[in-house]
Amino acid sequence: MSPTKSITERVCQALGFEGLALLICTPLLVWITGRPALEMGAVTLGLSLLALTWNIIFNSLFDRLKVRLQLSGGAGTRVLHALMFEGGLIIVAVPLIAAWLNISLMQAFMLDIGVLLFFLPYTYVYHWGYDVLREKLLRVKETSRPKPQCADQ
Repeated sequence: MSPTKSITERVCQALGFEGLALLICTPLLVWITGRPALEMGAVTLGLSLLALTWNIIFNSLFDRLKVRLQLSGGAGTRVLHALMFEGGLIIVAVPLIAAWLNISLMQAFMLDIGVLLFFLPYTYVYHWGYDVLREKLLRVKETSRPKPQCADQ
């Protein structure tokens, strides 16, 4: 099985990640902030597009790092993946949240920490589930290929 994924697969993986996150986060942020759904939907969509771009770039780089450092796909690697992904996103997202919602950097950081508490386990579980399903699909695809027949048989 190939440990690397095509850019098309990366895009599909990232779209699934962000789409599911949007469905979960928008109503939660409306409830937590008390702001209008349209405003929080726009902020969530903007952050989702930012995260989508980061997801594709980061996961491509992380896959290369995994191969270069010969990291396993175990729990430690997945925790490292989630922490590095979310850490990079915080650096860019906090100033944008503050600007969009017209709040202080500290308020934006606190809001982002709340979102991070959701996304750390979500990132871990989503990518673990994706990899498990991908491996199963690749095995099914491998076993369903017609086997070459020898001329003698």
